Amino acid sequence: MTTHGLFIDGTWGPAASGRTFAVENPATGETIAMVADGDGDDARRAIEAAGARQSDWSRSAPRERGEILRRTYEIIMNRADELAALITAEMGKPLAEARGEVMYGAEFFRWFAEEAVRIGGDHTLSGDGRTRILVTKGPVGPCVLVTPWNFPLAMGARKIGPAVAAGCTMVFKPAEQTPLTSLALTRILTEAGLPAGVLNVVTTSDPGGVVGPWMSSGIARKISFTGSTDVGRLLLAQAAENVMRSSMELGGNAPFLVCEDAALDRAVEGAVTAKMRNMGEACTAANRFFVHRSVAGEFSAKLGERLSALKVADGAARGAEVGPLIDRAGMEKVEQLVDDAVGRGASVVVGGSRLSGSGYFYAPTVLADVPPDAALMSTEIFGPVAPIIPFDDEEEAVRLANDTEWGLVGYVFTTDLDRAFRIGEALDVGMVGVNTGLVSNPGAPFGGVKHSGLGREGGRAGIEEYLESKYLAIPRS
Repeated sequence: MTTHGLFIDGTWGPAASGRTFAVENPATGETIAMVADGDGDDARRAIEAAGARQSDWSRSAPRERGEILRRTYEIIMNRADELAALITAEMGKPLAEARGEVMYGAEFFRWFAEEAVRIGGDHTLSGDGRTRILVTKGPVGPCVLVTPWNFPLAMGARKIGPAVAAGCTMVFKPAEQTPLTSLALTRILTEAGLPAGVLNVVTTSDPGGVVGPWMSSGIARKISFTGSTDVGRLLLAQAAENVMRSSMELGGNAPFLVCEDAALDRAVEGAVTAKMRNMGEACTAANRFFVHRSVAGEFSAKLGERLSALKVADGAARGAEVGPLIDRAGMEKVEQLVDDAVGRGASVVVGGSRLSGSGYFYAPTVLADVPPDAALMSTEIFGPVAPIIPFDDEEEAVRLANDTEWGLVGYVFTTDLDRAFRIGEALDVGMVGVNTGLVSNPGAPFGGVKHSGLGREGGRAGIEEYLESKYLAIPRS
């Protein structure tokens, strides 16, 4: 069985302690690899390497950085099948969907390859005309990158791409459930020409024991984290100690609104995309389905029919459309949320139970007439469960949709353009899908409001998170 090491200052090696941990295939429960289990000593070596390299890397040519990213994109595309198989093996998503993640993640490297040479500034005059105001942009400095397990290639790409383009060095902790894809991506970046010490990777079964030393080091100048709101709050408190720049893409509780005038079949297909992408294990997953009472019954039946027809299997199996959940804890959480909703009066349209056999499989589920006090109304489900709540008018739908501490994404289906704009503007979220169940795009600013986070990733805004502005006052003679 292969054992994978840490990557610090351009060198692969074991953890200082010599310890390792297992990576599991969630479809079978079997161990597929062993990975070095880093600790505080490894963390300190990594952040010191990033700090030592920052000055030289910040002076590298924008074109050089862009070309590294472009080559990374090309290598990823050439190895798409290999990377997709790796994602499926350690994370569980079906191969077809894993290939989609590879394409999506690769596009971040192409996008930021082009942004690297477009970092600009500003030149104006003071109001009295006596001073030239010259504004330049430069890298914020060494960055702490922490990614989740649900999109192991794309989440790394979304953070590493702009950091490289801006000229920042990095320390990177991938999720312990899915480190293999991140390590494969690290090898690709090295092959593409990324210099030693620019990217340092520490895998660990003790995230706090690694990230904590990075946050308190005084070397790191930025934290970019994707994960739960609870962990995000802890990292924000740690960042405050050293006044670090922070980007947080946190939890979601996405509302999915279906108006009475919606094209129902299109809304159902949008719901399948918004709910079932990655088995519902996505921060952008539709979590609460608010459907106008006049079409709620028909929508529930159609959605139930579509979900029950999906093939649930090992992601590597031919024709698999729904894979396993990430682990036993994830499966048990979904099971408890569904049981709670049914116990409070919700009815099961389809699904409603875990599947027998090995692996962590839960049946695609539609619940009708979900009461407002059900736990899944205020909890990020992270599973293939669609709770449907009827509403009577637009104002009620918006009020219910906004009745949450989160605000990442919302979806609205209507054939009325004015209504689409009206609801889209009224939703307290950072992103809105109008008649579509997919909002993620490397060219768009991804992020939320309220407890769903700070900052944006992707689009033109994405690289700004890794840049500082410097103002030079130059008197006019």
